[in-house]
Amino acid sequence: MKNNTFKKLLTAALALTMTASLAACGSTGAASSAASAGASAAASGAASDAHYTIGLAQYGEHASLDNCREGFLQGLTDSGLLTADNITLDYQNAQFDDSIDTQIAQSFSAENCDLMVGIATPSAIACYAAAEDKNIPVIFTAVTDPEAANLTAGNCTGTSDKLPVEAQLDLIRQMQPDAKTIGIIYTTSEPNSVSAIAEYKEKAGDYGFTIDEIGVTAQSEVTQAADKLIADKVDCLSNLTDNNVVGVLSSILEKTNEAGIPVYGSEVEQVKIGCVAAAGIDYYQLGIQTGIMAAKILTGATTCDDTPFETISEYGIYVNSEALAAMNITVPDEIAAKAIESTEA
Repeated sequence: MKNNTFKKLLTAALALTMTASLAACGSTGAASSAASAGASAAASGAASDAHYTIGLAQYGEHASLDNCREGFLQGLTDSGLLTADNITLDYQNAQFDDSIDTQIAQSFSAENCDLMVGIATPSAIACYAAAEDKNIPVIFTAVTDPEAANLTAGNCTGTSDKLPVEAQLDLIRQMQPDAKTIGIIYTTSEPNSVSAIAEYKEKAGDYGFTIDEIGVTAQSEVTQAADKLIADKVDCLSNLTDNNVVGVLSSILEKTNEAGIPVYGSEVEQVKIGCVAAAGIDYYQLGIQTGIMAAKILTGATTCDDTPFETISEYGIYVNSEALAAMNITVPDEIAAKAIESTEA
């Protein structure tokens, strides 16, 4: 998915980030004065005479969000912006802590970044709140339901990672023809998770399922919720893109594997670490899409107001043959014909 050249670029960009995080993000006024030059340069794929400062907030570290970040940098590169001369990048990680998230966003605002980027719903909300008074543009990514998160008005746009819920339900039905109950753990304060749970409950009956959901308020509660679902004898678990849950997915899998309960992921990285299968999107491609959008807004080629948020409509079917074999699940021919084998090297 990423070649060695890009890995070197990413390393260099993050090294630049560490330096940038110690300095002020710069002046929006300076960026505004260069915007007209940047807009015409963007049309030709580069903005060599302009300099921009970006505050990049990531809610926490797990493979999906990391892929978003790497894809975002690649999108800037594809747009001709990610060079030492064009970008000052301040990347900060909130470690799944909402209070840290807020502090990061407020620091970006105080430093007058030209653009704030929020990776995952909590970071996007924090950036939007901190940027609003100064009208700093905000780009979000990995936000399942931007409308529910109130991110569709004002100087804000981005990309949604809305789950293909019906495709996931169909996948589970084909993999487990006799299954009746799907267990789901979600964070009650994450609008994306609340939205996804509502859709699962609305559509599960069409596929002969009931949903046994458990809401948590913190990551420390997730493994206890998994114990409860195992005790409830659910037929399987379906994972969302819920950050608190994904952050301890390995611990969940240890418990479910011992209990003989398959877990379905929501994207390829979750399948790689042990989920049996997933109907999901490619977060690296989502990040690229976001980076290209950000470049257009930075250079003045468009504005957030004129750029509706975008959703990747295509999804892939990913399977982990080792995990499937451990659960004695046979992949139907129809699924096998289009599935992508996904196991960690």
